[in-house]
Amino acid sequence: MISNLIRPQILKSSQQNSINLLSSLRYISLKPDFKKFKLIEQPAGGIIGTVNDAYQPKEIDYYEGSYHWMYDRLITLTLVPLTITPFILGNIEYPILDASLSCLLLWHCKAGFESCIIDYIPKRVYGIWHSIAMGFLSIGTWISLYGIYVIETENNGLLNIITSIWTA
Repeated sequence: MISNLIRPQILKSSQQNSINLLSSLRYISLKPDFKKFKLIEQPAGGIIGTVNDAYQPKEIDYYEGSYHWMYDRLITLTLVPLTITPFILGNIEYPILDASLSCLLLWHCKAGFESCIIDYIPKRVYGIWHSIAMGFLSIGTWISLYGIYVIETENNGLLNIITSIWTA
């Protein structure tokens, strides 16, 4: 009588283990899963929730919003004198000036492309494609930074390249 009470529980637990084993084996599949590459379905009108739901503010990100705008304006205002100074001085033998102009110009271009990606490939709609685009932008920025290093060390810098093209 006691064995009859214990035995169904053992069978149930062994059946449960076999089901868990089968569900864990399902993830080991060579069949690709393309669901993550699909666009994220948006609710009608872009409205999530109801009127009675409490407002949940986003986390504060200091690189977004007004701080991001302030960084962009500061870099843009710094680029103006850095671009004009070599033409006023007439001599292009200032490697620090040349390297800072090149790096700030790269940062300015990266910020512009990043704004385009945020505007035209939003994460809430495109999901993984937004992350891929931002990853390509980061890779391109690092490659460009290496290119600036090569130009500054092996050649006479960006301003010398611009001068040689202008006088050619």
